[in-house]
Amino acid sequence: MSATVVLATRNAKKLGELRRILGDRVQVLGLADVPAFEELPETGATFEENAADKARQAARETGRLALADDSGLAVDALNGMPGVLSARWSGRHGDDPANTALLLGQLSDVPDERRGAAFVCALAVADPDGAVQVLRGEWRGRIGRAPAGTNGFGYDPVFIPVESDEAGDGRSSAQLSPAEKDALSHRGRALRLMLPVLQELLDRA
Repeated sequence: MSATVVLATRNAKKLGELRRILGDRVQVLGLADVPAFEELPETGATFEENAADKARQAARETGRLALADDSGLAVDALNGMPGVLSARWSGRHGDDPANTALLLGQLSDVPDERRGAAFVCALAVADPDGAVQVLRGEWRGRIGRAPAGTNGFGYDPVFIPVESDEAGDGRSSAQLSPAEKDALSHRGRALRLMLPVLQELLDRA
């Protein structure tokens, strides 16, 4: 597989993560690499709706196959929240420290056995005609008591994957190496599910 797709994001860390996972199989352009267009606001009630909307718009505006993901954290004790509001949980989009601090405050009295959570990634691929397919990846774990680690972004420093608990080291997602995270993460799982779909679409193009 060797072709070009547009990833509908301006998040450099997310773009880098997806490029690492896809490797040289697909050349991935971000929104900064294509002519600018006015991006639609995220108004969907689910990760899947937001991902599909972003992929359709990027494909329509660029005339290329487009990938888009919507991802976030679903905390059991908060009935699945922050969910689609993960990036703006504290009221300002992309303020990772404030979002994390608010989350930890909301869970301060929740015992360890009830701090289960999952990172969720809905990944959509759309063609310029508007046809879209969406797949979902999840990464189970729990919310720690304090941030740890400097790798990753978002809630990574407080998310302790189930694999870390099973290994007995309790490392957060932000303490994993990029290769470890790519092999385990919600985004990596969704992308691996998407690869056969993407291959089929590229073969048809």
